[in-house]
Amino acid sequence: MRKIFSFIIASVMLLGSSLLSMAQKNEFNPITTGVTSLNIAPDARGASMGDIGAATEPDENSQYWNPSKYAFAYSAAGVSLSYTPWLRKLVNDIALLNAAGYWKIGSGDNQAVSASLRYFSLGEVNLTDGEGNVTSSINPYEMSVDLGYSRKLSESFSMGVALRYIYSNLGFSDASSSETTKGASAFAADISGFLNTYPIIGRNECQWAFGWNISNIGTKVTYNGGNDPAFLPTNLKIGTTFTFPLADYHNLAFSLDLNKLLVPARPRQADYEDQQSYEEALQDWKDMSPISGIFKSFSDAPGGAKEELREINYSLGLEYNYNHQFFLRAGYYHENEYKGNRQYFGLGAGFSLNVVKLDAAYMIATAQSSPLDQTLRFTLSFDMNGIRDMLGGRR
Repeated sequence: MRKIFSFIIASVMLLGSSLLSMAQKNEFNPITTGVTSLNIAPDARGASMGDIGAATEPDENSQYWNPSKYAFAYSAAGVSLSYTPWLRKLVNDIALLNAAGYWKIGSGDNQAVSASLRYFSLGEVNLTDGEGNVTSSINPYEMSVDLGYSRKLSESFSMGVALRYIYSNLGFSDASSSETTKGASAFAADISGFLNTYPIIGRNECQWAFGWNISNIGTKVTYNGGNDPAFLPTNLKIGTTFTFPLADYHNLAFSLDLNKLLVPARPRQADYEDQQSYEEALQDWKDMSPISGIFKSFSDAPGGAKEELREINYSLGLEYNYNHQFFLRAGYYHENEYKGNRQYFGLGAGFSLNVVKLDAAYMIATAQSSPLDQTLRFTLSFDMNGIRDMLGGRR
């Protein structure tokens, strides 16, 4: 007997119990993708500001938000480790682990290489027979590993690329079956840009940044022997950040991010007059190439421009820092109720002590019965350049 958990688990992971209250609404039409864990923000800093990072100050976790920011990083190298317990109101053994880092190369301080590794564990799943008896258990997971390169093209603008290998292992075969289940693999790429300027307002030198990132442009993943192809969560992220000095050593940054999945919506039977028309549209959707799907995603909504606007999620964030040593953060993330209904506030703090930085975030959902409520995230970062200097000073 063979079972594939991909779409069931993905739905629970992202939408959870909020789907129950929306299922009866005819306009409810979320975008479905494979490997949905790729859209989970890995670090506490970005999460605490409402999942923001396209144009925020570069840090070790820029690989997820916008790899081109690494070219403007202050330190020569850095690494980070993040841990995110996920959906704790529903289960207690799902978590995301993430490691990321970068290294500035060359003599002009204008280019960097970067990498990250994500591992999303969906915990232990018990398998039962027809009578409900537990026969065995599995541990499904998803992972990705990527490499990036970024370079300044001018004093204020940089671009970056990242190449990614993705593996999704959500299926199994039991001992009584001759069938074997293989995980789904895919390859993807990111392309990004980052503009960083220092305008003078009054007597204050401020900082204004603009960034964008098109992530997970790649092949489809196929489950169930190729019968269930799924688009990767290709995403367009555009953001801006404005930082204003309040006083000596005190700074306040305002950020806004907009996100849109560049994935065509799966056809709904309710939108077609007969079964044949629906099946033809569904087959066209399955056969559509990922690149065609990117362009189709801007014009496929049955509700026209109104529904296309619903597919744009937005985040608002605020970050206060004192001398880049103490941080307070807050933010809000909004997804339209007909596209998934993820709506939550983020709160967080960070402490930096020379070469080590600890960030924490706490999520408070505003949508009723949201599984994202009371989600914690933690990130530990290391300034490798500072560690080198510190060790060198001890000799």
